[in-house]
Amino acid sequence: MNNPVFAHVPYHLLEQNLEYVLARRINPEVFFSGDALDSLIPEELAAIAGTLTANGIRTTIHTPFMDLNPGSVEHLIREATLRRFNQALDAAEILKPVVMVFHPGYDRWRYGESQDKWLKHSIDTWRVVLERAAKIGCVVAVENIFEEEPSTLRALFEAVDSPDFRHCFDVGHWNLFKKVGMEEWFASVGSYIAETHIHDNFGLRDDHLPIGEGEIDFNLFFSLLKRYAPDAVCTIEAHSREKVEKALQCLDDYLK
Repeated sequence: MNNPVFAHVPYHLLEQNLEYVLARRINPEVFFSGDALDSLIPEELAAIAGTLTANGIRTTIHTPFMDLNPGSVEHLIREATLRRFNQALDAAEILKPVVMVFHPGYDRWRYGESQDKWLKHSIDTWRVVLERAAKIGCVVAVENIFEEEPSTLRALFEAVDSPDFRHCFDVGHWNLFKKVGMEEWFASVGSYIAETHIHDNFGLRDDHLPIGEGEIDFNLFFSLLKRYAPDAVCTIEAHSREKVEKALQCLDDYLK
């Protein structure tokens, strides 16, 4: 497998870890919180982007998600969400990411019988996002968060129907909320996968452990990834340098 490997880096930590990123040849998935976007200085981001590009380092972007919902039935929430998304797209125009990862904002406990309303509003939001992303040249990928099974995501991908609108499969989140097996998930939306978030847990909380330190069957995961999405970006979601090193070592064994 020749999947490109990336690692989660919050924007406020990127500059101070730039030497490490360059030395280890790590492609960063840059997470922009709302606060980071509000205080962003474009010239500083442009300098970082120039350094990364000059050294052959690619990026992806993880957009803000806290309290946001692109399919909210409350129009003020949708407006706030789109404002944040547009700020992230402004950053993307400078950084030129391969993929931008977004959260869908759906969970069955909040929406119940209102799934169709969520889907309609989501479609409207994503079409705005995709129009800008196309000009930047990046793929938009929607990550599973609270989804217990993939039907709502599949309905969204089918409704939007764009080759640049894809899935980010987070295997750690799947393990936390799943009501279907990994094989069933991949059979439904595996062909849409453009990126994966790779971290381990025991199904109780979002521990973000390196591969092999939890209970997830990564032999099965990588066999399914090879079958359905052999070119997908693989992003390590580890929250310390030590865990990044462990995760890189473990991941290398699977991608050989």
